Amino acid sequence: LFSPLLQKWVVFTLSTSSSLGCLSCLLGLAVSIGLALGSQGRVLLAPCTVGNVALSPVSGECPFDPTRVHVSPRWAGGARTG
Repeated sequence: LFSPLLQKWVVFTLSTSSSLGCLSCLLGLAVSIGLALGSQGRVLLAPCTVGNVALSPVSGECPFDPTRVHVSPRWAGGARTG
């Protein structure tokens, strides 16, 4: 349908853009890990304000529940319901 030369350039362009996207993600991950390790985790909990200790893990002010253990159902083997 298209010439082999055009196909090579399309694959090269897509590969290059994919590589640049991957590198930018890796850079962001490295920065976030560096910030988390550098502040000993305080950066992760900075948005979580504790107004009411009983409601803090489910509060809308905290982007995640730091007290919850997340387990994939696939690996939860013994925890069967039903």
